[in-house]
Amino acid sequence: GQWLFNVLAFVYNLTLPAIEKHAAEQVNEAVREVLKAPARWDTLYLAGNALTPKPPAGSARVEAEMAFVGYDASGRRIGVAVTAAEPGFQELIHLMIGFDPATGTLTGYKVLDEQETPGLGQRIETDSDFTRQFAGRVAPLKGVKKLDAGDPSQVQTITGATISSRAVVRIINDAVAKWRPLLQAYDRGDHP
Repeated sequence: GQWLFNVLAFVYNLTLPAIEKHAAEQVNEAVREVLKAPARWDTLYLAGNALTPKPPAGSARVEAEMAFVGYDASGRRIGVAVTAAEPGFQELIHLMIGFDPATGTLTGYKVLDEQETPGLGQRIETDSDFTRQFAGRVAPLKGVKKLDAGDPSQVQTITGATISSRAVVRIINDAVAKWRPLLQAYDRGDHP
């Protein structure tokens, strides 16, 4: 029994860096996508109720919630990307969300992981008409069946996948509501 445990532990430790590397690559790709290819970005860590540029010590580093602050080539901030996860129709939906903390205007979102019902829930990832409409919208968003062209907070839900598409709207609204005041406080210089 012990021998098998040792082998499994060895294999786990061997594969862990590869898994973490893949996860990091997935995050990097998502940051680039939702912030429309920033020249560079800084990482801020949530420590208690404030953001800090220093990662927390020890194992807390792995669990730390992060905000990725993107800049263009001239050093101007173009937006911030954060991850968020909440239940969809059946499973958790994990998103990377890009937005401007000053205005609440979205730059976009990307699905990091979803195990929603194939065909229905997957459309929050694959339906380009749905995904494209988020850039330029202002949170808090309202999911509607029919758009009112004059309202920058509206996004059109997907017919036949209303629950999943409403879940995306809810996750984005909750994430912006959580992160926006933290980022505004950080911008004012309120950080440890």
